[in-house]
Amino acid sequence: MNTPAHLIIGLAAFGKPNAAKVTAAALAGALLPDLSLYLLSSWHLLVLGTSPETVFGQLYFSDAWQSVFRIDNSMVLWGIALVMGLIWRAPVVIALCGAAMLHLGLDFLLHNDDGRAHFWPISTWIFESPVSYWDGDHYGNIVGPLEVVLCLFLARLLWQRFTGWKMRVLIVALAAAEAAPVLIFWLMFGGSA
Repeated sequence: MNTPAHLIIGLAAFGKPNAAKVTAAALAGALLPDLSLYLLSSWHLLVLGTSPETVFGQLYFSDAWQSVFRIDNSMVLWGIALVMGLIWRAPVVIALCGAAMLHLGLDFLLHNDDGRAHFWPISTWIFESPVSYWDGDHYGNIVGPLEVVLCLFLARLLWQRFTGWKMRVLIVALAAAEAAPVLIFWLMFGGSA
């Protein structure tokens, strides 16, 4: 899934209107599994001037990058932390780790040839889902628009749940970031996405 979708879904599942720390933890947990990708790719694209083809066609799949992704995408590590949060009855830890686990579960189901080793350190096996959120050869042309519809629905629910203007601005920004690529593609190609 796209990162804005993870943020919307994580916020819907674990955010609480009257608990700012829990809500912030839900957003952080939804983001953290993708953060290393943003940092690594930004460094290469913006600082080193590496071409996007090299970053996403080679470096993304390199052993060096995959070794980083194994850590922040480990259902084992996030699962242990979630269990500890449940034992300690720590709402912030539960929101952080729960949102991260939700992110990883969705990624597990929606990544075809670009998945990650979600069971590290037990295994480096990578599941190749028959379904992709973006690749049209693996139903991305169906899953992508469904993802947008789900996120817009959840954004509407979040709008009702969170009444403060800062959260509402964030909700609108996330919904726009999620919907804009699909809408632009649809407009450019006359609805033949």
